Order: sequence, then structure tokens, then C-alpha cells
Amino acid sequence: MKTILVTGGAGYIGSHTVLTLLERGYKVLILDNLCNSKLSALEGIQKISGSNPIFYEGDINNRILLGTIFANHPISGVIHLAGLKSVDESQSEPLRYYNNNVVGSISLLEEMLKAKVDAFVFSSSATVYGESRTTEYHEDMVTAPINVYGRTKLMIEDILRDISRVNPHLKIACLRYFNPVGAHLSGLIGENPVGTPNNLIPYIGQIAMGRLSRLKVFGGDFPTHDGTGLRDYVHVDDLAMGHFLALEYLECNPGMLVVNLGTGKPNSVLEMVATFEKVSGKKIPYDIVGRRPGDLAEYYANCDLARVVLGWQPKHGIERMCEDAWRFYSQLGAQSS
Repeated sequence: MKTILVTGGAGYIGSHTVLTLLERGYKVLILDNLCNSKLSALEGIQKISGSNPIFYEGDINNRILLGTIFANHPISGVIHLAGLKSVDESQSEPLRYYNNNVVGSISLLEEMLKAKVDAFVFSSSATVYGESRTTEYHEDMVTAPINVYGRTKLMIEDILRDISRVNPHLKIACLRYFNPVGAHLSGLIGENPVGTPNNLIPYIGQIAMGRLSRLKVFGGDFPTHDGTGLRDYVHVDDLAMGHFLALEYLECNPGMLVVNLGTGKPNSVLEMVATFEKVSGKKIPYDIVGRRPGDLAEYYANCDLARVVLGWQPKHGIERMCEDAWRFYSQLGAQSS
């Protein structure tokens, strides 16, 4: 049984990835500082899988803890999802983001190399592309992130590319996510951030539960069919499968692979609102407000490379994404009432 360390494994994408690995026979270790995640995710993983992953509460900048984890377990690969992830917050707290995301990743990589672990899957982001004249994003496009969060992701990709060049035995996959949404079919794990949500679907979910009152839709005058921005939303279970397939690919493929994970089918903000209203039976009040600096009218992933190289194919459309998200939020509301 192979042992995989998942940093950020109690978080939204991390918990679904851990579950996917457990269901496929891996032993999983989780390292998470719980700054944007909750122990309830671990309880959900246990209820769904019947397994209890070994959990370490701590930070990727804690070299002593990292060394202990690598020394005490026969780790064969690392999936690195830990990191701060708010675009807006990154702009106001850049040093915190560079320290946590970039310096923390260097700490993790150095301890991993000391332990002679050679497989590494990195949670990157479509934010590395920045603004572009084309709406379909390919992996070989120029990368020019326009915010601190995106720059931290690209810096880590560059670091990985450099260390793979001088360590040819390393096997690295960088997965550039687009917009993760949805939840596990059980409704036991999903996106439940600490504080006010930054992302669209958890914010809508909070409105549907009566915890927030109205949604702000940033920009109603984009050159799209309804005036709101078009984004590529992808089900979190499909993303989790992408991590598993990346690990499998790396077994026999040294070097560095960079792939997009999205659906290639953009949907507008108002389409997502209408779909959530349909599956939940709840009205989502919203106000159209001004665009945010740097907001794009439309972008989506070209996922040909992931399909050809990894055999990855997203299975779920936006109705299923919203259904699963609503199941999670409705159960969450019932627990807290």
C-alpha cells in the first residue's frame, strides 16, 4: 500500500482528493493548519470511507514537523494543496502570501528531497495565465498573472521546473485548476470556508441557508450573452480524480507535466445563480455592481492535454455541481439549526 502525504488535506479540494485516494487503496497522511478548513471534513472522510487518515495539525513552514513526518512514514508521493488562496486578500497582504505559499513550498520540497521522495503533484491555478486576448486557455500560453495569488502559484511552478532540471529523477505534475464547485454526493464534505466565502457557490449557499442576504454580481456589462462574466466551473470530484490520475501517471514518467483541469464549457454568473435556484428551490437575491479591476469577460480551459496524457475527463455538468453543493449546504444548515 502506497503512502501519500496530502498537504491541505482537510480543505475543500484536499478532502475530496484524500477520499478518492483512500477509495483506491492508498494510505493517506494529512498535514493541515486548519486556517481555512475544519476538522468536520476529517469526520466526513471517515464516515464515507470507513478509514481514518493520519492527521498532523501544522504548517508547511514547520521544518521540524515536516522532517518528523517524512522520517516516520514511507511516503511515496506528495500532493501539495496547502496555501492561502484569496485573490483579494493576496493583494492587501502580499508578504503573508509569499511567505506562506512560496517559502512554505520551498520548505516542503527541501524536506521531501532529503527524504528521497520523488513524486510531487502541485495544486496550481488558472490565475497564472492572467489577462489574455484569447478566451480558451492552453498550457503553452504565455503566463502573466495579474495578482499576488497567481504570482505565488507561478513562482512555485518555476521553482519546480528548475529543480526538476537538476534532479532528473523527480516526477512532477502541476494541475492548473479553473473554478472548483460542487461537493461529495453524500453531502458530508464540501466547501465550507472559515469566515465569509470568497467564491460564488459557497456564497450562494450561505444565502440559500439564510446566513447572508444578497449576492453582489461584479459586472453586468461584459460582452457576453447576459452581461455577466463567463467562467469554467469544474466539479470538485472531477478535480480529485485528476490528482489520482496524475499520481498514477508519475509512476512511470519523470520530468514535469503541466495540465489544465476544467470542463472547457464556460457558464455565466447568472446561469450559475439560476441553476442553483432550480435545484434548491430557493430564491437568490442579487445586485449587479461594478466590475472589479482585472475581471475578464470570459475564459475557459482547453483540457486536451489532460485527456490525452492522463485519461482525465470531467463527468459532471453545472446542474450536478449545484445539486451536490446544495445537498451539502442544506445538511450543514440542518446540523447548525
